[in-house]
Amino acid sequence: LMEASTGQVLFEKDPHALRSCASITKVMTLCLVFQALDSGQLSLDQTLTASAHAASMGGSDIWLEEGEAMSVDDLIKATVIMSANDAAVVLAEAVSGSEEAFVAQMNEKAQQLGMSDTVFKNCNGLDEEGHVTSAYDVALMSRELIRHEKVFDYTLTWMDSVRGGETQLVNTNKLIRSYPGITGLKTGTTSKAGVCIAATAQRGGMNLMAVVLGSNSGKERFESASTLLDYGFANFTRVEAPAPENA
Repeated sequence: LMEASTGQVLFEKDPHALRSCASITKVMTLCLVFQALDSGQLSLDQTLTASAHAASMGGSDIWLEEGEAMSVDDLIKATVIMSANDAAVVLAEAVSGSEEAFVAQMNEKAQQLGMSDTVFKNCNGLDEEGHVTSAYDVALMSRELIRHEKVFDYTLTWMDSVRGGETQLVNTNKLIRSYPGITGLKTGTTSKAGVCIAATAQRGGMNLMAVVLGSNSGKERFESASTLLDYGFANFTRVEAPAPENA
């Protein structure tokens, strides 16, 4: 459990244990995509085309076909709301030219953020040998992503659609319908990673981030994240300390 503005850890258990994190990987993917939006390299209304590589992704996806065109806005929607692996790859290729080059950028960004437990091998979190992170590192990259407040437009959307309404998207983060003050952020599930979540919430001007990796079920993941956030909001407040007067 981390407070976002300061990066202060409020609770931890095995924070640096190396783990798979499934689609929570996409937090870093989205950091680089929003960075590209901020710099003008990408725009939300820009149309991108799915490569054969992107269309070949398994797991959670929106069944993109090779050559299919979709706007950056819809691809981000699919990546955030439905955790679409294929959409994440299309965005990665648009930013860096190839998924491989994008993954190199992800690892570079991880080093800049002080994520010393992390090695990324892909941009979407599909199980791959050596693709590891830690709860602490997930909190660091989540903290970076929520600096881009535009992401909340997507993380707080319960249902949406792409392809002109043909493909329904339902948010994988059930907390957005039940937890007071929830703002996001990302879920992930694979056989190797277990059931994971990076949950962000804001109350009384304080932003908290709870990271839970390796749960046994969705219910356990959401309950654990809620418990952590409840603990933070019940026991901590954020205050501005007055500047010391010159002696």
